[in-house]
Amino acid sequence: MGSQSYKDLTVYKKAFEVAMKIFSISKNFPKDERYSLTDQIRRSSRSVCACIAEAYRKRLYQAYFISKCSDADMENTETQVWIEFASACNFLSDHEQDDLMFRSNEIGKLLGHMITTRENIYPQN
Repeated sequence: MGSQSYKDLTVYKKAFEVAMKIFSISKNFPKDERYSLTDQIRRSSRSVCACIAEAYRKRLYQAYFISKCSDADMENTETQVWIEFASACNFLSDHEQDDLMFRSNEIGKLLGHMITTRENIYPQN
């Protein structure tokens, strides 16, 4: 039996936690980064969650489900790039960067599993 809502998915919960952590941390980014790095890292981290929710709602259509999971993985990878930029600009501590990258890599693995398996996401034919 699958999840009752996209909010029940472990990958969604983990992605939401990362997006909220990024939101909190990025409040301390310099004001001159507001329309560039800050907006980009917040947008991409939130898009991971949105794509997972969309994939879940279209889970009966395998090709669409895989496409949206792939989009979530792409947004997750983009978030990693912004984390690297934030770290290189000294906006993140080493601990914050390591923690965010660890969590993001975990999300990527979960998304990869969702793309390659059908169990507990949508009905078997």
